[in-house]
Amino acid sequence: MNMPLRNVLLLSVAQALAGSGIIVMVLLGGILGAELAPDPRWATLPVSIAVIGVAVSTIPAALLMQRIGRKRAFMLSAGMAALAALGVAWAVWRHDFLLFCLAIVPMGANLAFVQQYRFAAVEYVPVQFAGRAVGLVMVGTLAAAVCAPPLALLVRHWVSEVEFVGSFIAVALLYASAIAALAALQAPLPQSAHGREPARPLRVIARNPAFVVAILAGLSSYAVMSFIMTATPISMHVMDRHSVSETAWVIQSHLLGMYLPSLFSGWLIARLGLKLMMLTGVLLMGACIVIAAGGSHHVMHYWWGLVLLGAGWNLLFVAGTTLLTQTYRPAERFKAQAVNEFSVFGSQALASLLAGPAIHFLGWRSLNLAAAPLLLAMLVGLVMIYRQDRRAAVTSATAPEG
Repeated sequence: MNMPLRNVLLLSVAQALAGSGIIVMVLLGGILGAELAPDPRWATLPVSIAVIGVAVSTIPAALLMQRIGRKRAFMLSAGMAALAALGVAWAVWRHDFLLFCLAIVPMGANLAFVQQYRFAAVEYVPVQFAGRAVGLVMVGTLAAAVCAPPLALLVRHWVSEVEFVGSFIAVALLYASAIAALAALQAPLPQSAHGREPARPLRVIARNPAFVVAILAGLSSYAVMSFIMTATPISMHVMDRHSVSETAWVIQSHLLGMYLPSLFSGWLIARLGLKLMMLTGVLLMGACIVIAAGGSHHVMHYWWGLVLLGAGWNLLFVAGTTLLTQTYRPAERFKAQAVNEFSVFGSQALASLLAGPAIHFLGWRSLNLAAAPLLLAMLVGLVMIYRQDRRAAVTSATAPEG
């Protein structure tokens, strides 16, 4: 196996192992929150804390990686998350809601590092394979989404006296396994990832329309997806009285829609181009809104909407990430990536927090329509970089030789 592919596969394995923790938290956070919280209205606070932990850790994560290197920062973060998972298990054992919330913070913060695995993968491959590297790493999240929930339920009685303590002990072991996978990464990164061109100020980087559109792609994909997905269980189960199993099936199908395209989205980007893939992603997410605007509330109405939402998210996010890596010099990568990650996961945190009140005050149809302006902004951005590329092509064609 050639060395670049080996390193990308190791990052994909690490993504599957380290990404399992937050999936288990999303699965069990509300259940345990309702059980441990002194007031039922605080039941969703642990999951919200985890999402906020991701957002506030994005910039510190980039700064730490710049200082000590990606590999050591990844391993350090996974180690802290393993200790935090044991802290969560201890909190569940003690029936301590405050400790439960505090221990979740490092688990959320670790996701800010895990999300950087895709950027690390790009630095191991030639630029023409960047999209494929991003997609391959995200396949690890698909494995986590499929395997982590049944594993958490399978081992929930490891400690027979208190249910779900064993689930978080298992999460700690998964984090430890991720450290082992990360330790096998080749270091240092290829010299091409460092480069010799001097770093420019961020305001200069931000003048490039492609940089703005790349950030907008990540921001809009995550914000729209999170806003609609978070509201779906409330709309389906609480308002429309669909069963828990039907609601879970729709959410699981949505997760597969999000990560299954990672198997081929990188190949599609290489074959068809970034702009077409971003446009396809926007249109698929827009199709979700159109289905919701139709007014039907059957299970299959939710299923089709959420599957299209997930597939559109994948194409838009993977293509946006790939475009981002083409807009900065190697010496600028940490600060450019930090701005992107803060924008993306800050918007996700805000969307998650707003989804609950929005579904109650607006209803399912109006909530989906409220997400449409972000997709329209993304379409405007695509037109902007299309015109930029056209001008560049005309300038190149008319320039005198020599």
